[in-house]
Amino acid sequence: MRGKFVIMTVSKSVARLAVDVGGTFTDVALEYGGTQVTTKVLTTPASPERGVLSGITKALGESGLTASDVDILIHGTTLATNALIERKGAKVALITTEGLRDSVEMAQENRFDQYDINIDRPTPLVPRYLRWGVRERLNVHGQALIPLAEDSVTTLIPDIDKFEIAAVAIGLIHSYANSMHEERVAEILSKARPELSITLSSEVCPEIREYERQSTASANAYVQPMMSRYLRELDSQLTKLGFNCPFLLMTSGGGLTTLDTAIKFPVRLVESGPAGGAILATEIAKECGINDVLSFDMGGTTAKICLIDNHSPQMTRTFEVARVYRNLKGSGLPVRIPAIEMVEIGAGGGSIAKVDNMNRITVGPESAGANPGPASYGQGGSDATVTDADVVLGRIDPEGFAGGAVDLKPKLANQALEAAVGKGMSLDSTFSAFGVSEIVDENMANAARVHAIEWGKDISARSMIAFGGAAPLHAVRLAEKLNINQVIIPAGAGVGSAIGFLRAPISYEVVRSRFVSLSDFDPKMVNELLHEMSTEAREIVSSGAGSEGLIEHRLAYMRYHGQGHEIVVPVPVRQLTSSDAETLRQAFESEYSRLYGRSVPGQQPEVLSWTLSVTAPKPKSELSQGNVAKNFNVSAVGNRQLFDPETSKFLEAAVYNRRDLSIEFDVPGPAIVVESQTTTIVSKEYSISVNDHGHLILTRQSSKGASE
Repeated sequence: MRGKFVIMTVSKSVARLAVDVGGTFTDVALEYGGTQVTTKVLTTPASPERGVLSGITKALGESGLTASDVDILIHGTTLATNALIERKGAKVALITTEGLRDSVEMAQENRFDQYDINIDRPTPLVPRYLRWGVRERLNVHGQALIPLAEDSVTTLIPDIDKFEIAAVAIGLIHSYANSMHEERVAEILSKARPELSITLSSEVCPEIREYERQSTASANAYVQPMMSRYLRELDSQLTKLGFNCPFLLMTSGGGLTTLDTAIKFPVRLVESGPAGGAILATEIAKECGINDVLSFDMGGTTAKICLIDNHSPQMTRTFEVARVYRNLKGSGLPVRIPAIEMVEIGAGGGSIAKVDNMNRITVGPESAGANPGPASYGQGGSDATVTDADVVLGRIDPEGFAGGAVDLKPKLANQALEAAVGKGMSLDSTFSAFGVSEIVDENMANAARVHAIEWGKDISARSMIAFGGAAPLHAVRLAEKLNINQVIIPAGAGVGSAIGFLRAPISYEVVRSRFVSLSDFDPKMVNELLHEMSTEAREIVSSGAGSEGLIEHRLAYMRYHGQGHEIVVPVPVRQLTSSDAETLRQAFESEYSRLYGRSVPGQQPEVLSWTLSVTAPKPKSELSQGNVAKNFNVSAVGNRQLFDPETSKFLEAAVYNRRDLSIEFDVPGPAIVVESQTTTIVSKEYSISVNDHGHLILTRQSSKGASE
C-alpha cells in the first residue's frame, strides 16, 4: 500500500473510496458497481485520522463492503493550508547562503497598498534569529565560486538543539542550477540529527527567484512534521482496518500522487481539497455541454471560486497562502507549486459574525470550525455563524443536518445572533440572520467579480456549478447578485470535492530552471534535461498507475531578453533538434501577440524554466448517470417558511426530497430540495428541474421566458 505498488487488473467491479478532510467536516465518497455511497462526519482537529476512520467505517457499513474490497483510496485535505494560515506548524530554521538570510523578509520590496503608511508585510514563517547563513557561493550556472565550508554547517548543530528545531529548510543561492551544496548540508545535518525533518529548496522548488524558492521551502518544512505524522498514522490505521490497496493523495494541481511523495513534499497538498471540487465542476460542464462555468464550493470554513473555460480550469504555478491585508495580492506567503487557480475566502457555514467598531456586520474569516462549531451545534459554542443564520431563515431543517452528523438547536442560534448582532444594531434574530447572510453572500460575490476581472472574464455569461455542504444554500442568492441565469447542483453536491477526487488522474509535474537563449540553442543539453525530468515524473506516476497509456506534456517559460516575467509556450514531446529553436520562437511570438497584441521585432527570446508533466489515463466511472427514470407523481414532502430577501418576509416554500425527483420534475420557486448532506434553496426568481444526468438545474424565470 505504501511507496511502490502494482495496480491489479480484475474482472469484478472496482470499489473506489475518496476522503476530503475540511476544517469543519470530513466527507467520504464510495463508488462500487454503479452505485455511490456518501457520508459526512465532523472533523476531529486534534487527531484528524479519527474523523477519517469514522467516515470510512460509516460508508463501508452503508455499502456492505469491507476494507479488503476497496481497490483504491484517495485522500485530500486542507490541513496543511490551515496549519499555514493559523501558524500551527513546526519550529523551523532556514539555512541560507551567508549574508542572504533576510531575503524572505525583504520579499519583493513592493507595497500592495501604496496609500497605507502603516502597512505590515506578512510575517515570515521563520523568524530572523532562526535564519542562519553558511559559507558558500554558486554562480548562476551552478559553478562554485566559494566552496562549501563544512565547519560553518557543523557549528549550527548546537543551535538546532538549543532552539528545539523540528524541521530545517535549506535554500542556498542558485541551488536550482546545482544542488550539490544543499545536498551536502543536508547530509551533514542528517548524520548528526537523524530525526530532523529536512527540506531542500532544490527539490521542492528548483526554480529561480530566491524569495519564492525559500518561501516554498520554508512552508514545506513548516508543515512536514505534522503532515508526516498524520499521514503515517492514517496509513497505519488503514492497514489495521484491512486496507491493502493503493493510497493516493490529491495535489493542488488536480492530480494524484503517492504517499511517499506527499510526505516528502506536503506543500503540494496545500490546495488539494478545493482542487477536487474544480475537477468535479469540469467533468459536470463536459456532461452538460457547457463551455464556460463558475465553480462555487462552499463548506464549513471557506468558499472557493474557480473559472473554468472550455472544460479546463485556470492553472497557476504561484499562489499565496494566508493573505493578511484585504485579500490583496502580495500580502500572503508565496508558494510556488502547480495549482488550480482559484480565489479562496473565509466564508463558510462556520464563519463567525460580529459587529465591528464602525457598527458594521462582518463575517469571517475566523471560523467556529468543528469544535465547538456554530452555536446551534449545541457543543458549547457561543459565536453566531452563517449556519446559525441559515437555520433562523428557514434554509436548514434542524433535524438530520449533515446527514444526521449534528442535530441543530434553533433556540441557541437565535440567542447567538441576537447577542452578536442584534444587540448592537437593534435588530431581532431574523433580521440579524438576514444581515449576516447578505454580508457573506456579498463577500463571495465581490470575490468572484474581482477574480473574473483580473482574468478579463465576463462572469454573468457563465453557468454556476455549486457544491459543498453550504453552497446549495447560498448559490441562488449569489447567482442573483452576479446576474447568472443558470445554477447546477450536481448529484452528491454535499461531498463534491470527495467525488471530484474519484475523477482525478494520477499525475505529477516536474520543473527545472535552465536558462537557454534561442540564439545559442543547445538541443543536446535540453534533451538531457527533459529526459531527466520525464524519468522522475514517470517513476512517480507509474508507481501508482502502471506504465501503460501515460501522457506527457512539456512547457517552456519564455520571455524577451531583459524582461522580468515569462509566458507559457508548449514544447514538442520528442527529441528536439537545432531547428526547434525556430519552433519555440514562433510559438512564443504567437502567444506573445495573443496576449499583448503584437510581438517585439529585433528582440531575442529566451527560456527561463521548463516544466514537464506525466498523466495517467483518467479513471472510468461505473456510476450510473443520475436518476433518469420518469416519475409523474412527484409531490412535496412538506412545507417550510423561507425568508425572502426581496420582500423581507417569510414565504411558504414546498419541500421536496431529492431522491424522489426525475427528469419530468420542473417547478417554480420558492422551493426547497433536501438530501442527506445538503439543502438546495430555490428563490421565487428561479425554477428548478432535473436533467438527464440527475443534476438539479436552477433557471432564472425571466431568462427562461425570454428564451421561449
